[in-house]
This record gives sequence, structure tokens and C-alpha cells, in this order.
Amino acid sequence: MKNIGLIVKISNPAAVRLGNEIAEWIAEKGGKAFTDTAHAALIKPAVSVLPDALADSIDVMIVLGGDGTMLYAARTINGKKVPILGVNLGGLGFLTAISSLNEVYPMLERVIRDDFTVEERMMLAASLTRRGKTVSKHKVLNDAVVKGENARLVRLETRINEEYVTTYRADGLIVATPTGSTAYSLSAAGPILYPTIHSIIVAPVCPFNLTNRPVVIADWMTVDVTVCPGQSNVQLILDGQVDVPLESGDTVKIKRADASVYLIKYEGKSYFDILRERLMWEVKVDNSGVTLQK
Repeated sequence: MKNIGLIVKISNPAAVRLGNEIAEWIAEKGGKAFTDTAHAALIKPAVSVLPDALADSIDVMIVLGGDGTMLYAARTINGKKVPILGVNLGGLGFLTAISSLNEVYPMLERVIRDDFTVEERMMLAASLTRRGKTVSKHKVLNDAVVKGENARLVRLETRINEEYVTTYRADGLIVATPTGSTAYSLSAAGPILYPTIHSIIVAPVCPFNLTNRPVVIADWMTVDVTVCPGQSNVQLILDGQVDVPLESGDTVKIKRADASVYLIKYEGKSYFDILRERLMWEVKVDNSGVTLQK
């Protein structure tokens, strides 16, 4: 493992500082650090390449930040089979394997030796059809959301495998992966899915009809969301980072993508450990209040 990519949370000085330190450490180990042009001025020891060329230049990606930075990195990888190691220097950090700075360099030593395991996370492919023509295609790791720009209900005709389900009257509709089940879908009362389950969540946002509840479907199914006539100021939001304006009559087709994202696992910490830490669930204690399980 010689060529390593670095992406950092730009607004976090600690992430920028650590990124420079890791780039120098990689050079000392005989490797080479790369970053994209958006981060070149921040990580000066790293070789700068265009975002589209980064995935082809590296063997593994190191991401320093929170889930937003991880989603940016996943989009930059663009479906290439490049493992990603996340270090949480942001908020909740459900996608990041490491939450303590003491764990960083021991894990990097393993990365250099190719001594690590990865976990495959499914992605979604979203395509926008307008007047019979496909006008854009996108891949997401967390979710694709069709939502009104203003604080008002939108009407969204929804089909699953071309079978009519319902016309939602809601603030919006979330179509999420299991990885995205702890993101926007969670705030819309969606279920938490184990990240390697092959399923898709369809969750309305603040529906007018309170019996419209989130549903979970198989990953081989396709979800078609059509903006009903007369609707305006509607947009498609991809992983919370890319906005695409929609018009009345537009259809967004969402299905499992052919590509996946591969996250490096930090052994000794399970998914439930991460949930317990990030969601502040209670831990086991004995009668004296001493923690029995972390």
C-alpha cells in the first residue's frame, strides 16, 4: 500500500493539521499522499490531482472529518473499488471507523501493510427523466430526497416496481440505503437497518396523512417518484450535498447502484458499539453504578 488519498474537513483546523501530519508520515514510510485540487492548499505535502483522477491515483482513501466529509469522499471515489478509512473529527460520525486520535497511527500502520478488512455498503443510483429524456444520473451512499424548497406540502406520485403505491402529500420523500438509515431517514421516524442488509427505505417527511409510514423494500426493487402537475419549487437532494431543481412532471427513478462503497473496519468495535456511542444509548452497569460493558 503506497499511494494514499487524503480528504479533510476544510472548516476543521484539527483535521487540516492531522492531514498534513499524516501526509508527512506516509512519505516517511516510503509512500505517497494524494489529495484533490479542493484540498491542495490545505494539505501541502500531498500531490494534487483533479477530483475525477483521484480514485485512479490511490490504493486507499483516508478521510478526516464527519459523515459529510465521508459522503464527499465517496462521491469523489465515484464507484471505484477504493477502500475508505474514516477518522471522526466532525459530528456524529456513523460512517467513520475511528473516533479516538490514539487509534489513528496504529490503524495506518495496518493500512500500509494491507492488514485490514472492509465492509461493503450498497449505493443507490438516481436518474432524472424530463419529458421522456434522461437528463441526469447520480449515485448516493445515504439517500436521495425529493422535497419542496418552501415550507409547504408537495404531491409526489410514487410507484415501486412500476406498481402504484400512493401519492404522498408531504414535505418530501426520502429513499435511503441501510447506511443512510441513521441519517435524514432516522429523523423522519425511519427504522435503523444494519448497514450490510440489502434493503431500501422509503420514508415520507412530515406526511399530511399520518398513516403514511416508512416502508422497507428489497434492494432489487425500483422506486419511481413523479412530481405531480402544478407543483413548483421542488428539488432532488443527493446525500444532502447536491441539489437538482425539479419541474412538474419530472420522474426520479431510484434503484440499487451497480457500484458499492468499501469502508475499512476498525476491529474491536462493532456497529452496535458505534450506535451506542453516537446515539448515547445506555450501557450496562452493576448495582454500584460501575460500567460493565462499553
